[in-house]
Amino acid sequence: MSLPIIAIVGRPNVGKSTLFNRIAGRRIAIVSDIPGTTRDRVSIDTVWNDKKFILVDTAGVENQPHDQLMWDQISSQVEIAIEQSDLIIFTVDSSEDITDSDREISQMLRKINKPIIMAVNKVDTPEKRNYVHNFYSLGFDNLLPISAYHNLGIDDLINESFNYLDYTNDDNEKNDSIRIAISGRPNVGKSALFNSIIDSKRSIVSEVAGTTRDMIDYELILKEKKLTFLDTAGLRKRGKIENGIEKYSSLRTIRAIEMSHISLIVLDASELITSQDSHIIGYIKDANRATIIIVNKWDLAPKLQLKKDEVKNLIIEKLNFIPNTPILFTSAINNSGVSKIFDSIFQVYSEFNKRIPSSEINKIIFEAMGKNPLPGFGRKRPRIYRCIQKKVAPPSFDIITKNPELIHFSYRRYLENIIRNRYGFIGSPIKLSFMNRKYE
Repeated sequence: MSLPIIAIVGRPNVGKSTLFNRIAGRRIAIVSDIPGTTRDRVSIDTVWNDKKFILVDTAGVENQPHDQLMWDQISSQVEIAIEQSDLIIFTVDSSEDITDSDREISQMLRKINKPIIMAVNKVDTPEKRNYVHNFYSLGFDNLLPISAYHNLGIDDLINESFNYLDYTNDDNEKNDSIRIAISGRPNVGKSALFNSIIDSKRSIVSEVAGTTRDMIDYELILKEKKLTFLDTAGLRKRGKIENGIEKYSSLRTIRAIEMSHISLIVLDASELITSQDSHIIGYIKDANRATIIIVNKWDLAPKLQLKKDEVKNLIIEKLNFIPNTPILFTSAINNSGVSKIFDSIFQVYSEFNKRIPSSEINKIIFEAMGKNPLPGFGRKRPRIYRCIQKKVAPPSFDIITKNPELIHFSYRRYLENIIRNRYGFIGSPIKLSFMNRKYE
């Protein structure tokens, strides 16, 4: 299922970033007394009481922005965050009177059909609580007093938010389809590649509205299997997208990755791997989705004097945190290499759903321990009893142990490499959970 999105909105310096950091559990957004410090929209996956959601901190909305040159860019991010969110936390400051900016924001929010909770921040004394009712004049019934800095009322705020979020698992709606997200930074040719993939096959069965706003699912049947390509941020309608909008569409990309089984990460042959590419791939890894790397614009290879083997080695070296990932070379302009994408999708999806018999996986684990025994620490030693594959998509293994905290990261990676070398898991992540036998 896709993660629900909660956006924090308000004028500058009302404590939005402090609230964001409090909910996220770590300092991510910059906190400052200077209005307009949060110029870029910041988002993060967050878990609260075992419920996962995407939390978004937006730039302050003000009727007289201090930095006029950047205001068009800032307001665009705020509008996109509001548009894509499932719930909005409208933050105001209890220590100040209602301002024109507060009224302007309330008028904007009342025009949208989304649940809104007003968080009256900086309520850290009984005297301030007496003035909370003044904010009802902004037109919202759901009002909660909080103090983000002092961690007061935050539990009530999040629990109230959950009342408006849909955590129904929608996987059953499309459990017969392989879902593929096309991801990558701007201007690497995602739109052209998407068109080549869709247009290269004439067995399109439908063009249906996706399960989230502004996402279109394109379905096709190939080899008697349904493939659903998640078109995020209007990839197929590039000419209709205003300049710069794709740059601020990270939430759509995040949702597509969360909904997918496989993510096609598109690289530009003229630039190969940038820090932004690594960041996106890191998110795919954190989401435990299968991955296929596509080096697009390969028609430029002769001019750039690129060779496939050298490029592959470079990618493997720089992206060693996603081992055994297929690397394909395409040119969306002349449609070369596109047909290989489908074969790779079927292979990776099969690996993503691979199940290993318990007898086999235990044999592999104990053979590995025989060649490289578990190191101990004084009298206290770790021990592995057995391994059980808990689920697929992604393949997840519970390793039942004694003193799991003593099993070093390097030894865990050693066991993962042993399993990969034996069973492949091409393009697929695998999860190893080391569990104390007392709590299994």
